[in-house]
Amino acid sequence: MPDFIYEVKDHLARITMNRPEHLNCFSEEMIQLWTAALEDIRDRDDIYVVLLSGNGKAFCAGGDVKAMAAGEGFFESNDDITSTALARKNVLWRGIQRIPLILEEIDKPVIAKIHGSAVGAGLDMALMCDIRIASESASFSESYFNVGIVPGDGGAYFLPRLVGRDKALDLFLTARVLKGAEAERIGLVTYVVPDDQLDDYVEQYIQRLMDAPQQAMRLTKRAIDQSEQSTLRSSLDLVSSFMGIVTELDDYRTRTAALVERLNQKSNKK
Repeated sequence: MPDFIYEVKDHLARITMNRPEHLNCFSEEMIQLWTAALEDIRDRDDIYVVLLSGNGKAFCAGGDVKAMAAGEGFFESNDDITSTALARKNVLWRGIQRIPLILEEIDKPVIAKIHGSAVGAGLDMALMCDIRIASESASFSESYFNVGIVPGDGGAYFLPRLVGRDKALDLFLTARVLKGAEAERIGLVTYVVPDDQLDDYVEQYIQRLMDAPQQAMRLTKRAIDQSEQSTLRSSLDLVSSFMGIVTELDDYRTRTAALVERLNQKSNKK
C-alpha cells in the first residue's frame, strides 16, 4: 500500500496518511503525493469538502526521526542532510513547505479528524486545516525541541494565530503534551468528542457542509482568510463584491424562497 491515500467520491476528497506501523510519520513519498493531491483539489470544482485523517493508532507523529537521522524523511538523501544549510533549506522549501502554501489556495473547507498522537509536524498539518475535530484521548505536542530543531513546516505561523503568542511559545518551549479537553479549551482544536463517536461526528459534520450553499461557503472562507491580512475597509469592500456575486446564484433564490415559505407557515399557525 502507498504511504498516502487520496480518493474522491460524492464530492468529498479523503486524504489519508497511511504509514500505521510508523504512526504515520512523514516519508518523502507521502509529502510528494500530498502535494499532488492538494493541487488536484485546488483545481477541481466537483470537490466540496476535504477530510484529512491517519490510519492506525495515530493521526501523525510528525517527522520520522530515525529516517531523518539516516538522511531520509524530510530530506531526500544523505547528501541533502549532510551538505550545506542552504541545500537543507531548499529541500524543505520544495518539499513539506509546499503543503501549507497550496492549502492557502484552496477555498473548500479542510477538516482534520484527529485520534491518537498529533506530534510536531503532524500537529502542524492539523493546524493548517480549517476545522480540527479530535477524540477525547487524542494527544498533542509541539515536540521539536526534543530533537533540537525548529518548526520548519509552518507551525510558528499557525499556532499563535490559534492560541495566542504566549500559549504558542509555551507549547514550543516546553514540548509538553496536551490531551483533548485542554486542546479544545485553548483553541488548538475546534471540537473534542468521545472516542467511539469520532467517526460518526465527523461524517455528520461533513454532511452539513455538503448541504451548504457551496459558492457562498467558498467565498466566506476566502473572505475570512483575506481579512486576516487586510484593513476593515478592504475587507468590507471584498465582502460587498462577494455579496453581489452570491445574490445572483440559484442557491440564494431557492434558499430565500424556502425560508420565506417556512416563515409564512409559522405565521399562519399562530
